[in-house]
Amino acid sequence: MGPLDVLMHLGNLFLPAMALAALAAALAKLLWRRELASVSFKRLALPAAIACAAVTLAGLVVFGRDGRTATYAGMVLACAFTLWWWGFGPGRR
Repeated sequence: MGPLDVLMHLGNLFLPAMALAALAAALAKLLWRRELASVSFKRLALPAAIACAAVTLAGLVVFGRDGRTATYAGMVLACAFTLWWWGFGPGRR
């Protein structure tokens, strides 16, 4: 496997995590426009992406493969908690 193949595999591993974080942050900014006006998109999306990527790696370690439904459910919970923390909770300050 060449370096380009490794890059493609890593990209495909983390693409669902990055897409979920970006989509969830965009929807949160859209739905709670007034409440999240002072919070930047980057401040919401970056921690959510890191949390989702960590759950993806944890799912890979625990289950021995990626793409399990439990891993995706964990990503949704981690993303929701992270968005709450940075958007409405103690991390907002």
